[in-house]
Amino acid sequence: MTRVLLLGGTTEASGLARHFAATGVTAVFSYAGRTEAPVAQPLPTRIGGFGGAEGLARYLKAERITHVVDATHPFAAQMSRNAIAACAETSTPLCAFERAPWQADDGDDWTHVPDIEAAVAALPEAPARIFLAIGKQTLAGFAAKPQHHYLLRLVDPPEGALPLPDAEAVIARGPFTEAGDRALLRDHRITHIVAKNAGGSGARAKLDAARRLGIPVILIDRPSLPPRRIARDLDEVMAFLAHRADLGV
Repeated sequence: MTRVLLLGGTTEASGLARHFAATGVTAVFSYAGRTEAPVAQPLPTRIGGFGGAEGLARYLKAERITHVVDATHPFAAQMSRNAIAACAETSTPLCAFERAPWQADDGDDWTHVPDIEAAVAALPEAPARIFLAIGKQTLAGFAAKPQHHYLLRLVDPPEGALPLPDAEAVIARGPFTEAGDRALLRDHRITHIVAKNAGGSGARAKLDAARRLGIPVILIDRPSLPPRRIARDLDEVMAFLAHRADLGV
């Protein structure tokens, strides 16, 4: 019997969970536990880490998982690496349900950088007003440029002081709209945006708003991962679950 571990935390993962529940796919939804109030899912749900690749391998064996679908955020690289290693160790078929990365359109002013450190270096030296659309895990590096004012958008209120000398946080959960993000950028007089190339539609609004307002964007490229099978849509995921054999990357 097929028993799926769905590694979630994205809009795409929630859509898969609804489809699995509606079509009778036996699955467990897994949250990393970084959000205080994660979206409720129509599947049995676990919250928290597995204890690295070894812990995940033990879980796959103990729970008799037959397939793993990795629908985590494209920047949750360590979880994805752990899934690749654990599935290889246990011979469990793995498929990543991955959003295509964003591509620039006419009028976009994007600077691509490989990581957070390069994003910090790409910021201007003169004081500016920066929208950091990167979550809360990697903020501290921007303290190297304390002359800027930083606007953050977080799902949960920060615990304690922010690791930046001049920063404020807006608490909101996507998906967002282009009109709403345009108003946000105008109201806070934002001059630059730093974002991760997460792809998808729910978070692209800030980039469309930046194009309309002529705001430059520093876009952090996705981390590299070992080869794995990738699905771009629901049909490809369901085709993966219909076959026990690993059909390749």
